[in-house]
Amino acid sequence: MAKVADFSIEEKLISLVRLQKIDSKLDQIQILKGELPMEVKDLEDEIEGLHARQVRVEEEINGINEFIEQKKDEIKEAQALIKKYEKQSDNVKNNREFEAINKEIEMQQLQEKLCEKHIKDATEEIADKARQLELAKKAVGAKESNLAAKKGELEKIIAETEKEEKHFDKNIQAARE
Repeated sequence: MAKVADFSIEEKLISLVRLQKIDSKLDQIQILKGELPMEVKDLEDEIEGLHARQVRVEEEINGINEFIEQKKDEIKEAQALIKKYEKQSDNVKNNREFEAINKEIEMQQLQEKLCEKHIKDATEEIADKARQLELAKKAVGAKESNLAAKKGELEKIIAETEKEEKHFDKNIQAARE
């Protein structure tokens, strides 16, 4: 059985005080590092969210561009139908037929105007999305520079405190014995 050395109360108290001082210094080091890793992680998460927002906005812009192309095709179809109906109006045999063709021409003209309005609205929406995208890019740039600074600061603290931590870990082992 191992023999336990008897220490005086004074020696025990001195050892306890030394152990508490070492623990306090280790706690200070952990506090220094403790907040920065969380800040770095939060910034990384924010940047990831901003990138996701950028991708979403770009996809929306692509969808709007497809919508505009579709409306342009509809305008071409309406114009072709208007020409067709105008040719048909030359060969009209009675008044009812003439009115029906004129109604069709009016409908196609309204369809054309509606498509143009949709295109105008979609173009404005693309401008808004482009502004959102630009803001997101600026935010990403700012966050990335902030992240780089925080990472540099954290690495510096880790490099500075690594030797101290090892030293205090050795001292704490010796003090506990």
